[in-house]
Amino acid sequence: MPDHYMHGFGNEFETEALPGALPQGQNSPQRCPYGLYAEQLSGSPFTAPRSANERSWLYRIRPSVKHTGRFARISVRNWKTAPHIDDHGLPLGQLRWGPQPIPSESLTFVTGMRTMTTAGDVNTQTGMAAHLYHVTEDMTDDYFYNADGELLIAPQMGGLDIATELGLIAIGPGEIAVIPRGMKFKVGQSDGPSRGYVCENYGAKFTLPERGPIGANCLANRRDFKSPVAWYEEKETPCRLTVKWCGGFHRTEIGHSPLDVVAWHGNYAPYKYDLRSFAPVGAILFDHPDPSIFTVLTAPSGEAGVANVDFVIFPERWLVAEHSFRPPWYHVNIMSEFMGLIYGQYDAKAHGFLPGGVSLHNCMLPHGPDKEAFDKASFGELKPHKLTDSLAFMFETRYPQHVTEYGAKLPTLQSDYIDCWRGLEKNFDPKRREWTGP
Repeated sequence: MPDHYMHGFGNEFETEALPGALPQGQNSPQRCPYGLYAEQLSGSPFTAPRSANERSWLYRIRPSVKHTGRFARISVRNWKTAPHIDDHGLPLGQLRWGPQPIPSESLTFVTGMRTMTTAGDVNTQTGMAAHLYHVTEDMTDDYFYNADGELLIAPQMGGLDIATELGLIAIGPGEIAVIPRGMKFKVGQSDGPSRGYVCENYGAKFTLPERGPIGANCLANRRDFKSPVAWYEEKETPCRLTVKWCGGFHRTEIGHSPLDVVAWHGNYAPYKYDLRSFAPVGAILFDHPDPSIFTVLTAPSGEAGVANVDFVIFPERWLVAEHSFRPPWYHVNIMSEFMGLIYGQYDAKAHGFLPGGVSLHNCMLPHGPDKEAFDKASFGELKPHKLTDSLAFMFETRYPQHVTEYGAKLPTLQSDYIDCWRGLEKNFDPKRREWTGP
């Protein structure tokens, strides 16, 4: 995989794999260079405002109509789509799962997808699904595109080589890739079997959050996002293309690779981002700010400040707040939080939340630090402390997240998760204002 990318988020890029492959002065000339076909890929309606318009012009060996034949319905058993409510009998509650072992069977990125939760309705392009993936086999002659939404991919173990229509992307743990809705791609292993997390965003595409009073700098900066340069695969062998559309899967046989874009220009493109380049901000005197200050990407809804889904991370950072409870405080939230751990230890949980694991705190279900984390934060010396070797994330959505049957019946579901708060005893004493401990 190449290590050269174009920098910037949402930029108007232009790139060519052959000199002079990009037409000059117009998008669809009568005859394209090298006998290519001009094709536009649109991620927004044509009439969207200029600032929100998403489209790229592709100059390809064959138009996409030649990459689809007669489709046949297929089953991808463990990939579910909202609305999807299983009658599995799992009662309401705060939930946590341990990491899943990577299976020994052959699984591609598509067949190895395991849906944990769904939210919203794909038919109205609202909501999301949260998945785990396992990859033990490369998609050598298999290709895929998702008409239901864009895919945010976060490896937790092992790297991925992602070949897309617009170029090549390599990612490993601590990085993410975002593949836009409708873009063809295939996935291979870069260093052996891989597992990780996927957010399938049915709604408006991910964008950078507004910084408000933070100003022009910090959080995720545009220049740290990377889109691939043009690359094409000229392969005349039997291949298969699978399409996900409104929750169904459809496959067609073709006699060539669909990754045949020789040049492209526009702003609708895949990208990668190293989460370690996120510049966190926080309290430098007292109190713990809202976790929204850790938002990397947001998919807005029609209501200002209420996201279809936010992608939030909890990275390495200094804790310096005085006379403050530094971990995330106890809270009850209208948003639903699907959380994963890439590596290290999350500061609000002393035990049980492991890399590759998952927690789910749904709409209006209380949660917060376990007993050990509470005691440590309440009575420890508040000198400056750096959280190191830790990276957790959250898919947070305005919609309730429904657990799938796969998730409900996983053997790694921790039936004793609720017990992590058991030791939080009553400390109230109306005769003693200064509390020094039990």
